[in-house]
Amino acid sequence: MINIKEDEKLSVLNHSCAHLLAQAVKHLYPQAKFWVGPVIEEGFYYDIDLGDDVIKEEDLVKIEKEMRKIAKDGKRIVRHELTREEALEKFGDDPYKVDLINNMDSDTVISCYTQGDFTDLCRGPHVDTVKELKYFKLLKVSGAYWKGDANNKMLQRIYGICFASESDLNEHLNFLEEAKKRDHKKLGKELDLFMLSEYGPGFPFFLHNGMIIRNELENFWYKEHTKEGYEFIKTPIMLNKDLWELSGHWYNYRENMYTSEIDNKVFAIKPMNCPGGMLVYKNSLHSYKDLPLRIGELGQVHRHEASGALNGLFRVRTFTQDDAHIFMREDQIEEEVIRLINFIDRIYSVFGLTYSIELSTRPEEKYIGDIAIWDRSEKALQEACEKSGHSCKINPGDGAFYGPKLDFHIRDSLGRVWQCGTIQLDMNLPERFDLTYIDADGSKKRPVMLHRVIYGSIERFIGILIEHYAGAFPLWLAPVQVNIIPVSNEHHLEYAQNLAKELDSAGIRVKIDDRDEKMGYKMRESQTKKIPLTLVLGDKEVEDNSVSYREFGKTETTTVSSAEFINLVTKCIEDKGYNI
Repeated sequence: MINIKEDEKLSVLNHSCAHLLAQAVKHLYPQAKFWVGPVIEEGFYYDIDLGDDVIKEEDLVKIEKEMRKIAKDGKRIVRHELTREEALEKFGDDPYKVDLINNMDSDTVISCYTQGDFTDLCRGPHVDTVKELKYFKLLKVSGAYWKGDANNKMLQRIYGICFASESDLNEHLNFLEEAKKRDHKKLGKELDLFMLSEYGPGFPFFLHNGMIIRNELENFWYKEHTKEGYEFIKTPIMLNKDLWELSGHWYNYRENMYTSEIDNKVFAIKPMNCPGGMLVYKNSLHSYKDLPLRIGELGQVHRHEASGALNGLFRVRTFTQDDAHIFMREDQIEEEVIRLINFIDRIYSVFGLTYSIELSTRPEEKYIGDIAIWDRSEKALQEACEKSGHSCKINPGDGAFYGPKLDFHIRDSLGRVWQCGTIQLDMNLPERFDLTYIDADGSKKRPVMLHRVIYGSIERFIGILIEHYAGAFPLWLAPVQVNIIPVSNEHHLEYAQNLAKELDSAGIRVKIDDRDEKMGYKMRESQTKKIPLTLVLGDKEVEDNSVSYREFGKTETTTVSSAEFINLVTKCIEDKGYNI
């Protein structure tokens, strides 16, 4: 999947197309006023105030038609620089542009771009002429609060994308069509994985099939972390405000936290697991010989997200982080980070996910600790990443408020990138919580701490996997692994039931479809439910004590003995394979 913002030519093309969209909207809706029209990873959008008019999806066609008419006219796009007074006079009847101008720094060069009968405030750059804007598509329309503030007016946001060639545009539209088929909200409903309710916006309900996947992921997590020497804890979901003040969350993250009052004291539901992990460490004395101490927690957290940002399992208000806090000596940083990167690599490879690494450095404003500590931490992470055989892209100013981090951006089967895993180096919270260990000379020393997740959020990771696999999960994760269809209940059901018991005893998830329906219908439904293995049992199978199976997505049928089939399935599950 292409990132429009990272491609300079496409970025300019898409921003110019946003102006073309605005000009067309102004022709069709003369009362329209415009907020901003930025380039985003997926193309561009424009936020528009149309007064009482409402643009619907079907209206995008007529807007596109007007855009093509303007582009065909071929007007040049001309830049003008303005003084603040000239800009305020020129856009004086547009409160949105006036707000933009008034919020610009005094040394900002104010410019506007004109194409034919349309002029918009903009810093650019743009293409030379609207004739270059031939291959575009408006994708959707939605609501968006002015400045992202729910207290402000709701504007209409039109999304679009533009390419330099028709073939590139068509390729992208085909990609979007495939992505739509894989939409985790759609598949989650069809496959009975999870549900959403108006009684709990942002609080997903996991159904039986979804819980099987979730439990498999958690069991895999515990098993792999046990191999790596982790200990496991569970910390309370609600803790006193004093703790959050000590950790710094109250001052840096308060707007995202849910609070309640108990015994006349303010408590907060945890948005992060870290402070609880600090208290666990402080609960006992530690020697330098104990370090590194690896403590894992599948901890449920709650964060207040804007209602407009909620999106299935991708953006929720409660989720479970596969958290771990690693306490160590400063001389152990490099070795432990390298070990972690190798561990994360091993986990992602099981799911067929590749990744890249990004180093996020100190934020410009909201951060705690000395800059010297930050500099040391950033250098340690970068060197460990390089020594593990990986390069990392620098992402300036995007670190957590308590420390820099390595973010792992996984790439799914459609080439889309998702930020999941992270390793955050923290020399600040151990200081705030006065964490210590006894060194070899008997003196007290301050440990260094790593915060890290691999899945990131179990809920979000499941959403990613749904789309990555298009709902056709590998055998070990599939809610139903084997679907048995007897040709005739009268003659073959007993054999099917006995086989199902054997499969169940071997730890294989199995169901029997003994409904009074036609064979073709039951086969099609097994494919619709994306069950990995479908067995058809008739006279021959009963006579030979065999099974005839078909793998999901294939048309050929394979016949083997029932014992061989069970061995094939159990080995595939054990190996975390996709097909037997």
